[in-house]
Amino acid sequence: MYFLWPQYLWLLPALALLPAAYVWLLRRRNRAALHYSSLGVVRAAAAGRQWRRHLPPALLLLALVGLLLAAARPVAQVPLPWARSTIMLAIDVSLSMRVSDVQPTRMVAAQEAAKLFLRELPSHIEVGLVTFAGSSQVAQRPTLDRAALTAGIDAFQMQVGTAVGDSIVLCLAELFPEDGIDLGELTFGSRPQARSLDPKPRPAPREFRPVAPGSFGSAAIILLSDGRRTTGIDTLAAARMAADRGVRVYVVGLGTVDGEAATPDGMAIYMKLDEPTLREVARMTGGEYQHAGTAEKLRNVYENMGSRVQVLTRETELAGVLALASAVLAIAAALLSLLWFGRMA
Repeated sequence: MYFLWPQYLWLLPALALLPAAYVWLLRRRNRAALHYSSLGVVRAAAAGRQWRRHLPPALLLLALVGLLLAAARPVAQVPLPWARSTIMLAIDVSLSMRVSDVQPTRMVAAQEAAKLFLRELPSHIEVGLVTFAGSSQVAQRPTLDRAALTAGIDAFQMQVGTAVGDSIVLCLAELFPEDGIDLGELTFGSRPQARSLDPKPRPAPREFRPVAPGSFGSAAIILLSDGRRTTGIDTLAAARMAADRGVRVYVVGLGTVDGEAATPDGMAIYMKLDEPTLREVARMTGGEYQHAGTAEKLRNVYENMGSRVQVLTRETELAGVLALASAVLAIAAALLSLLWFGRMA
């Protein structure tokens, strides 16, 4: 736990003076009671449940402590139920995306389609961004922040190679962090773990049981690519991993289907779109394949999505909860004082 405004915590020692003042007032009342002429009246006043005298002030003191802590704005990792719907955008950033057979270029067309898709997407759906060429990277973890996603899309850097399968696996790792999916281990095999300075052991992956393809309705992968795999995990093997987890993969093929294209510098290169493999990815996972798809055609990706309720540990500000609890304590102190003593004591 940490506090956003920790300077208010310096006022906590001042609250320690309140119990001392309360004890002083009680002793002053007791001394005044000794002036009664009848000791019986004193005994009668002292009789009964003494704890009732102290409970309302104690509740009021707890309320003040809670309000002071709330003013400091505490933040903690809290496990909360979360209704989550997630779409992972996997976008090809290989050098062939410079070609202009899709106007103005394949890359610009993919960027504009992705940004338009984000603008039309319901605000409660989280979106993650994965880029892939010779390797795959998570450009943006799943988030509701559309501005951060747009900035990530505008910052694409093209590279050599096309690792289509790696991008699907990386999307699955983001969607199912509890499965322990390790792209490096799948690529290079199991290797001895190096000694780490972090004493916290790596959590063991949960037991995995395959489900029906397309049955996981609260997440989907949208794959935009213009070529064929040249490196990394086999594309269909990655698609099988997605199908076993029930995640649909919607594939958008960009560029030349059969023929040649030219780079902006005039060098002719062969970049035939591997449509058979991309169609099979969509079929295996229960998704759809479209050639040169647009954002409008992708609406059905989210229109039929549901939400999964899961327990997620998130950083949550507790100021509101503490303020509410403090208000309840203060009201309880006032009501008990009125009920037992007929006054706000």
